[in-house]
Amino acid sequence: MIRVTTRPYDIGQAEQLIAEGVHPVLARVYAARGLSTARELASELNALFAPSGLLHIEAAASYLADAIATNKKLVIVADYDCDGATACAVGLRGLRLLGAQVDYIVPNRFEYGYGLTPEIVELTVREKQPDIIVTVDNGIASIDGVAEAKRRGIDVVVTDHHLPGDALPDARVIVNPNQPQCGFPSKNLAGVGVMFYVLLALRAEMRKRGLFDAQTQPRLDSLLDLVALGTVADVVKLDANNRILV
Repeated sequence: MIRVTTRPYDIGQAEQLIAEGVHPVLARVYAARGLSTARELASELNALFAPSGLLHIEAAASYLADAIATNKKLVIVADYDCDGATACAVGLRGLRLLGAQVDYIVPNRFEYGYGLTPEIVELTVREKQPDIIVTVDNGIASIDGVAEAKRRGIDVVVTDHHLPGDALPDARVIVNPNQPQCGFPSKNLAGVGVMFYVLLALRAEMRKRGLFDAQTQPRLDSLLDLVALGTVADVVKLDANNRILV
């Protein structure tokens, strides 16, 4: 037997969409899915929220640009689910496009636990000899691991999207839409989305330094299939910004 379920919707939101030119039937459908303005229907990349809205992203871009300029070795420490794997691939490919010397490591969760633990720092140093560690989809709770990296003279750049604890790690820089005082409008970025945003900011910083212009800069949109895969697989909310990425 077929059952048709009608989703409830906010009449005011539907009327606002109709006033903006949306067909009444589509307006009810969109309102039932939480849309309140036709602007949220945009799918062009230039409709994405600007990277500058992410707290500390410009500091991260400047630091990474300096690291690339001085040929520092970056090592990505990744998580092992789809979001972490795609964030790692996006970081690896994007940083290489931008001229970085970069490697990666995906620790065994059962042996080393989750996040940047002191044991994972020791493993990364032993196997990869990093100058800088970049975390993707983890690190916001890695207080002990970041402390161990600092003890060894290694800076850590944390890119993550998970909720922080009562204290933040003493990293060189943290980019996470869910860290305190970050006013980024989309709190639903997956880890791969955060890494993609860091690359956008880094490219802009390198463009500002005259390393390339808008015509000659590397094409980061080639990474969007991975961004879409990680975003959908991590089951984050498909708000307006994530819908554009997907």
